[in-house]
Amino acid sequence: MLRVLFVGDVYGQPGRKLLSQHLPGLRPEFDFIIVNGENAAGGFGLHREAAAAILAAGAGCITLGNHAWHHKDVFALMLDEAQFPIVRPLNYADPGTPGVGWRSFDVRTAAGGSERLTVVNVLGRVFMEAVANPFQAMDELLTRDDLGTVFVDMHAEATSEKAALAWHLDGRVAAVIGTHTHVPTADTRILPGGTAFQTDVGFTGPHRSVIGADPEGPVQKFLTERPWRFTVAGGPAELNAVRLELEGNRARSAERYRYVEEG
Repeated sequence: MLRVLFVGDVYGQPGRKLLSQHLPGLRPEFDFIIVNGENAAGGFGLHREAAAAILAAGAGCITLGNHAWHHKDVFALMLDEAQFPIVRPLNYADPGTPGVGWRSFDVRTAAGGSERLTVVNVLGRVFMEAVANPFQAMDELLTRDDLGTVFVDMHAEATSEKAALAWHLDGRVAAVIGTHTHVPTADTRILPGGTAFQTDVGFTGPHRSVIGADPEGPVQKFLTERPWRFTVAGGPAELNAVRLELEGNRARSAERYRYVEEG
């Protein structure tokens, strides 16, 4: 059995700070920790400083999303596979796309054994960029027989697309957990075939914000209907995650986890 923690989109310096303070205390409870670093660098993308902080906090793998290419640092990070285990979205049609869309890890378990865990990141298409079909990309990947337990980070806007992918993969992967909207959903469950699913894990970043941004920017954009500069909010932060117990490609348990700083 694998005990896995998946932490939602780290947003800016407040998210990185809380992760660095809180995750080390959780680390002994889990065999492996996956963190979405999609917004870790100033709210958009990932750079070297953010990646290093996430890994130092205890993450074994960093997943991304639609802001994967926002910082040029990420190209060099993806080439340094040993030091920076990063998984960008799988479903880019261009075979020359830097990085990889999945990674397998041989994980030491609490029982003293070793289990193979494959982490996959896919990007949704509804209200998002034009990318290849995530359903077909997953079907193709799952023809392999060396993946072991499969965890999928589905980075997408539409709740229906996330749920449809989970049902499509039910019984073939251990978990499909959504990211991107930064708002945790109350639908954590295990589907009939054994796949754990939650529409969105939520984010790790400023609690008093509009999905991470200082409220002034989003409010003015909606109020004036004009572009407005967004800045990372300050104040206390929150951490949202999902605790999973996985056995092969079946989930034994799935539970939401949330921590909010005082202040």
